[in-house]
Amino acid sequence: MNDTKQNYTFSQQLIGVIKLMRPKQWIKNSFVLAPLLFTGEFLNPEAVQQALLATLLFCLASSATYIINDIHDIEHDRRHPKKSKTRPLATGIVTIPAALLTLGMLYASLIWGWFYFSNVVWVIIAYLILNLAYTFILKYQPVLDIFTIAIGFVLRVYAGATALSVPVSDWMFITTLSLALYLAAVKRRQELSQIGVKSRKVLEKYSVSLVDRYAEISATSALIFYSMFVMSAKSQLVITVPLVMFGMFRYWYIVEKFEGGESPTDALLSDWQLLLTVALWVAACGWVLWPVQG
Repeated sequence: MNDTKQNYTFSQQLIGVIKLMRPKQWIKNSFVLAPLLFTGEFLNPEAVQQALLATLLFCLASSATYIINDIHDIEHDRRHPKKSKTRPLATGIVTIPAALLTLGMLYASLIWGWFYFSNVVWVIIAYLILNLAYTFILKYQPVLDIFTIAIGFVLRVYAGATALSVPVSDWMFITTLSLALYLAAVKRRQELSQIGVKSRKVLEKYSVSLVDRYAEISATSALIFYSMFVMSAKSQLVITVPLVMFGMFRYWYIVEKFEGGESPTDALLSDWQLLLTVALWVAACGWVLWPVQG
């Protein structure tokens, strides 16, 4: 094993370190930008700068949590049919010392962020603590594991609001929670149906029918709460509700027909209809919320 690791070129190892940080998953941190959109501050250069910096810091923090999780799960990942071929630590492209060095650099960047953006970093610290608890304890607890993932998305929205020093509607928080619960439940469903209980220990305590019901409840709640949120924020935003409905219908179609959903990011990036729906939703929100001058 050690000889094999030494045969990797520097460029392969560098690519492995980048993959270890999972930049493709940074798309989840777009939730940080939600307050920027819904407060109509997206034409304010200072607000845009603050929101983008908060998003960058969250990207660094999420990469740090992935590295800790991969170090903790390295032996399990080596036995996993998919992760053994895709996770840099499991394949041996990246060594544990290299992973720890990368982790230290990420934490150093967050410390720098503290001096510039301490209010946002407090939220990120809460996110890091939550994910440490998830890696070592909560991901083995049924139901709590799904809620922990969902709360991470709520913290993203809160970080975006904190960066702009604006209040966030309670409806936005509960909508984000419901949507994230839906995505997390679908993820567990696909892991259970495609790979079985061997992929995660907690899956022994779930069944496909149970997580299907979780997903249905969460999807329904997300649609209801989102409708209430947009009506309370600005009634014209009701034009975005059909787009949200279509997006959820399409996502579930991908899950059922093409066995997607184990990675929501992969499902989104691989389907042009979902990507177009998201783009139209952003455009519709921007059009309705465009600040009126004068």
